[in-house]
Amino acid sequence: MDGNELLGRLKKLSEIEDRSKDIHSLTYAQFPGTHCPLMGAAMAVRGIDGAVMMIIGTDECAYYTKHMTIYSEDWGGLTGRCVSVTIDQHDITFGCGKKVEDAYAELMEERKPEAVFLVTTCVPEIIGDDFDAIAEILTERYGIPVLAVHTEHFKCENHMPGVERTITAAFKLMEECAKDGSVNVLGQRMGRFESTELYRVLKSAGVRVGAQIPSGCSIDDIKQAASAKVNIVVNDIGLPLAKKMEQKFGIPYVFFDKFVDPQHISKAYESLFGFLGIPLPEGLSELKEKAEKSVCQGKEKLKGVSFIYGNTPFNVYEACAFMSSLGMKPQLIQCHGINDTDDESIKEILKSDDPYISQSANISPMQYIYDVLKPMLYLGHEYAMRLKMKKIAQVHTDMGGAMLGYEVTGYFVEQLVTATEEATAMREEGQVERRFGA
Repeated sequence: MDGNELLGRLKKLSEIEDRSKDIHSLTYAQFPGTHCPLMGAAMAVRGIDGAVMMIIGTDECAYYTKHMTIYSEDWGGLTGRCVSVTIDQHDITFGCGKKVEDAYAELMEERKPEAVFLVTTCVPEIIGDDFDAIAEILTERYGIPVLAVHTEHFKCENHMPGVERTITAAFKLMEECAKDGSVNVLGQRMGRFESTELYRVLKSAGVRVGAQIPSGCSIDDIKQAASAKVNIVVNDIGLPLAKKMEQKFGIPYVFFDKFVDPQHISKAYESLFGFLGIPLPEGLSELKEKAEKSVCQGKEKLKGVSFIYGNTPFNVYEACAFMSSLGMKPQLIQCHGINDTDDESIKEILKSDDPYISQSANISPMQYIYDVLKPMLYLGHEYAMRLKMKKIAQVHTDMGGAMLGYEVTGYFVEQLVTATEEATAMREEGQVERRFGA
């Protein structure tokens, strides 16, 4: 396989016009992602205490999810909060609605869930049973909320839509409440919110954190979520829910992603405390100065450093724009797509560079791309030794998944500098070996 030929299949960032068609894969076969939306739904329901997940699908889907949940204390083991309805050939031909209703009746006899997420998989979606209608029927019949979540993989590239659809479905649980000045956290995926800088800042300002959807809440928390004064969206999977809450309950939201640029973090803090109607905490200025200092120090060491972006816990284009502002050179960006919220960052990238864009993230054909582009750094999951053989250093960023605020800036710059020093050392060693014929 030829690396130049593979690059010929891709478009540059400036050439992307149709965001659904112009971002190509390095292979003719689309890589569907390691996990399907069913896993995303399971991840979301796991964090909602009192909720039961009922999976509708083939025995493979049921086994996959049960195996994932059976050993988790959050799920309650074998007789815990994950149950399934396994469909067979008869159900595929004649529909599985009656089987689901019978299984639900059995569930209600055995336990008393506070709410049930009715999660469909690929085959039920293909045969066309109306699970939104079934969910409404079961809700009315038993007086317990039943929420339909669709997790067909043939329309999705990874598990994230499953998380998004599950927390958006939780909107139906919410009730009108008097405002109490608290904030909700929507879209938290990795780590505990209580460990973040953002939480510490809110606590120092006396702001109570209400529902954390889906990372740690109960059904009652969700029902009372409309009492919040502001919603903080920490990942774009929380945006659909935030918009629904704004429309129905008048709750404004702040998009506070895992930004790495201190200017974006500063704007998010200002917007948040503006909606709360209270002054910015005094300690924020010191945190900002520390972050800006790390940026200045990073510029001295990172200028001209080339990189390929695979995946990180951060926003793809915001992170790449930030690295471009440090003088770094993006050669290829792997992504799942482009959102409207990415437009500003894309403009910043194009001011200095025009990288290739490809679908994320199939690392097999990337081996041939490395030989052509010869980047110094690779951001994302890869085999470190395989990169090292090509004199490429891997940037480790997973710990950033549990961070929010200015702390992200310092951590990210530190990882970039560390990897750059490693890449420089490898290349200098290679030059010595070639010079002396080692």
